[in-house]
Amino acid sequence: MATKPPTTDIRIGAELIRRRKGGIPLVCLTAYTYPVARLLDPHVDLLLVGDSVAMVLHGHETTLGASLEMMIAHGQAVMRGSARACVVVDMPAGSYEESAEQAVASALRIVDETGCQGVKLEGGVDMAGQIAAIVAAGIPVMGHIGLLPQSVERDGGYRIKGRTDETVAALMADARAVEEAGAFCVVIEGTVEAVAADITRSIAIPTIGIGASGDCDGQILVIDDMVGLTVDRVPKFVKEYADLRRVIANAAERYAADVRDRTFPAAAHVFSNSKASSSKDVGDEA
Repeated sequence: MATKPPTTDIRIGAELIRRRKGGIPLVCLTAYTYPVARLLDPHVDLLLVGDSVAMVLHGHETTLGASLEMMIAHGQAVMRGSARACVVVDMPAGSYEESAEQAVASALRIVDETGCQGVKLEGGVDMAGQIAAIVAAGIPVMGHIGLLPQSVERDGGYRIKGRTDETVAALMADARAVEEAGAFCVVIEGTVEAVAADITRSIAIPTIGIGASGDCDGQILVIDDMVGLTVDRVPKFVKEYADLRRVIANAAERYAADVRDRTFPAAAHVFSNSKASSSKDVGDEA
């Protein structure tokens, strides 16, 4: 059985993601910056410029700190660093909920100003009209159901979904509404494992799990969580594949020591008048 994704010489688009339903699991990560996008691009199928950037890079307590301008700026950076992966940009809270017209206008602005392959918005039955309108405007939409970070204040915190018959039925209705509205895939977040697995089997578009189920058609994590950069509590569903907290702290400690005892900068790190060294003096004046 194949374990590697198919290779392609073209950028992965929404339709290629849709066709991966039931196949090799889709590999997805968030990205917010040019250098990180360059590092991740060869290894993933989809890069999400998530509104989690408001928390991860800007220090807000929730994703509600994200603005349309913030998402566009980070989307532009990620697109500059990506050549292969499908890039999807989150629509921040307040940019789509009011009406289908507002949603289309915001989605068009995101795509026009970033060149991304699609947008993502949160909600199911209640947002089906917005999804359908954006799709009708020619923009692929990634759905998001289950735990909705943009709704944590309304929900009273980060609460796992699917623990009661009523919420299970609501989740299934949301998934089908997103599918019928034309989304090319849907994120299932913070949902009881068996429920996420049932949803995956019940709809024809790929499901992307985060704190959901291994049976989902793909998985996504926040890159800073995955590489051990999260400075606060790491969510239960995260597996840390590196410990960059320790690496960066150790590097800063060594740098501070070198500066204080004057071992940095050394001769190799300063510019001289010698012509022999000019070939290595990047940025040196002629």
